[in-house]
Amino acid sequence: MYTLYFKIAIRYLLKNKLYSFINILGLAIGIASFILIMVYVNYERSYDTFEGSENVYRVYMDALKGDVFEVSDAQTANLIGPTLKQEFPEVIEQVRLYRFDKVTFKYEEKIIEESKGAMADETYFEVFKYPLLKGDKQNVLKEPNTIVLTESFAKKIFGTQNPIKNTLSGFYAGEEVLLTVTGVLKDIPENTHMKTNFLISLNTYATWFASDVEKELNWGHCNFYTYLKIDKNADKALLKSKVIASDFEDDEDERYNIEPLEDIHLYSNKPYEAETNGSISRVKFLTAIAFIVLLLSWLNYINLSTTKSLERAKEVGVRKVAGAQRLQLILQSLTESIVLNGIAIVIAIILTISMLSLYNNITGKELVIQTSTITQLLPIIGFIVVGVLLAGLYPAILLSGYSPSKALKGKIRTSASGLNIRKGLIVLQFLATIVLLIGTLVITKQIDFMQKQPIGAELNQTISFHGEFLNNMTDSLARRKCKILETELQKFPFVYGTARTQTYPGDGYDNLSSFIGMKYPNGTEDSKKIFYNYTADSNYLDVLDIQFLAGNNFINNPKGNSNTVIINEACMREMEIFNPDDAINKTVSFFGREWVISGVIENYHHFGLKKGVHPMVILHGNSSNNLLVKFDDTVASTLGYNKAITQIEEKWKQILPQRTFGYTFLDKKFEAQYNDDKEFSAAFRMFTLLAIFIAALGLFGLTSYTCVQRKKEIGIRKVNGASIFKILKLLNIDFIKWVGIAFIIAIPVAWYTMNSWLENFALKTNLSWWIFVLAGIMALGITLLTVSWQSFMAANGNPVDVLRDE
Repeated sequence: MYTLYFKIAIRYLLKNKLYSFINILGLAIGIASFILIMVYVNYERSYDTFEGSENVYRVYMDALKGDVFEVSDAQTANLIGPTLKQEFPEVIEQVRLYRFDKVTFKYEEKIIEESKGAMADETYFEVFKYPLLKGDKQNVLKEPNTIVLTESFAKKIFGTQNPIKNTLSGFYAGEEVLLTVTGVLKDIPENTHMKTNFLISLNTYATWFASDVEKELNWGHCNFYTYLKIDKNADKALLKSKVIASDFEDDEDERYNIEPLEDIHLYSNKPYEAETNGSISRVKFLTAIAFIVLLLSWLNYINLSTTKSLERAKEVGVRKVAGAQRLQLILQSLTESIVLNGIAIVIAIILTISMLSLYNNITGKELVIQTSTITQLLPIIGFIVVGVLLAGLYPAILLSGYSPSKALKGKIRTSASGLNIRKGLIVLQFLATIVLLIGTLVITKQIDFMQKQPIGAELNQTISFHGEFLNNMTDSLARRKCKILETELQKFPFVYGTARTQTYPGDGYDNLSSFIGMKYPNGTEDSKKIFYNYTADSNYLDVLDIQFLAGNNFINNPKGNSNTVIINEACMREMEIFNPDDAINKTVSFFGREWVISGVIENYHHFGLKKGVHPMVILHGNSSNNLLVKFDDTVASTLGYNKAITQIEEKWKQILPQRTFGYTFLDKKFEAQYNDDKEFSAAFRMFTLLAIFIAALGLFGLTSYTCVQRKKEIGIRKVNGASIFKILKLLNIDFIKWVGIAFIIAIPVAWYTMNSWLENFALKTNLSWWIFVLAGIMALGITLLTVSWQSFMAANGNPVDVLRDE
């Protein structure tokens, strides 16, 4: 019997090629889109998952702002981990990580720079259950000057030889240390918030580059990421409240807090994060699109199946007269649904595999479909199967319920309830389409706004040159060499200006310092507000064209520094000074010293437009971190950037032969902060277009069958003098009304949704009225383009061909 159902289903699908094609194509695109998005969503949700990861928490810091504690720092003092382990029995173990921005390794003649690494306590492998391929996890990080390498990084340095007990040099902050390899770690998956290619024992810290103050455990050295392994039976919420309530350092303006390790990637966006984390809002948006696209394909199927069922009424009547039971008719219809959806699923899998590389380019991920991925997708596959059955059930019940007498007499008509259901489904399709169109326009407008918004500094044609000293050069000698290099570079005709600085706009928190506690000019002291600071020379503000509101630049002196500082407008207002001239020559105190304000500059966006402008203090100093070189306006059209950089590199190697050479374009570094948003925008646009295409497919099929059902009505109207325009109006007016209803519902839904998304940005575009109008016009245009062709063909037909049998 089931074989017969299958044969009938295949025959019916082959007979109705347009119906089958529209349904299979729509379902295949919907299912493929759903799978692709959910692969990405599962990947984003899989960050920092390993054996026991649900019991690992990260410690972070809150600061009192006004009357409310707000997140202030992802890093903590080096004393908090041991203290929490000692004070709370729920804490089984703790580990501290000191993350490097970059370490340069030298082995024989091979020099490799690596930014993915950290110093770690010997308890690292007790907390993070990553497999160690070589070495004893209890001892690999126990002794000073020991290092553990990942498998791939070990091969990069040592090739095929056994790295264990080999020694290599590490250079950081101008200091060299000899490191002995004690272990090889299996490559850590990319889906972790702290990428790691090497681990150096934390006991090396005190003997390598730490200052005397930093060598001891204290509450003032807050440059460590601290993680706790908590007893699986412990009350996590209670422990969190106990950590918050504790005040080990006797400071009522700061407190410690904890968060689950598995939540960091999607829910944490704190200052001094180890890397730019993901966003739960992006994941939710894409998940919503996945379900919308899949739902649209199912709605198409239901709409077309119920419309098509009117043509099959006589078939059902004959089957019932011949003795077919209703259950048999339902099973027959479900078999057709399963066959059609089965073909669509096979095509969807092929589409998913073939589109994965394109999708990776859009999302910036390296997603792969493998055995573990399929296991993760089992709930999704189950959802699709259940959806297929439910989508096929309504048409099956409707078709099997026709009265045989009415069916054989050709008196089956669409019921009011059935018509209302189909109208509701069409409105729902239009609603989803309009909301997605509004979302696409808002996201595109916001990203365009961020890219065009002035940031308060001019980064174009400016390059940061940097590198690591491969010898133990004193700070004074390093600064002197850098000054010589800077003087030589200024002689190049294509160099407009140079400056030396610790950091620059777009560099994030990597080379930025911060402090809490400043004594203002009026004598009051703020012990709560965080102030960010860095050093720069007197050329820095000119090179980046950062404008003064009042005062003057640093004054050069032989030592290259002074007790003067330059503050931004945000810092000035924190001091409750509202006229920039009133701040000049005023004295502030921090770091145990007094500083004179020599200038006030306009606010500029150091962290990009997603974050607000923070109070910033620029100290005078000749930092050797970054040598900024601003090129002349004509360099691109004359010499070219590549040749200019080559000439700078040659001069660099002449003067600083023992320093590695690297460079970064400032404008590209700044724009890189928006890469995730651009990738999200591209993915959103792609799946919005697919959703529109699926909806248009459904409209095309529905219009085709509507025209077939009304062909006699159209013929009679034409015989009675109706014009083509009137017939087009008759056939299209319902769709226009449905678009209008969907548009009215879509406005508040889209406004609330996109307004919530824009809250993630400190500076954001406005939800302009024209975005909603344009989305409505686009939806109406897509609808009319889709249905008008079929309507025109029906309206332009010869009525004689339709009415000859009447």
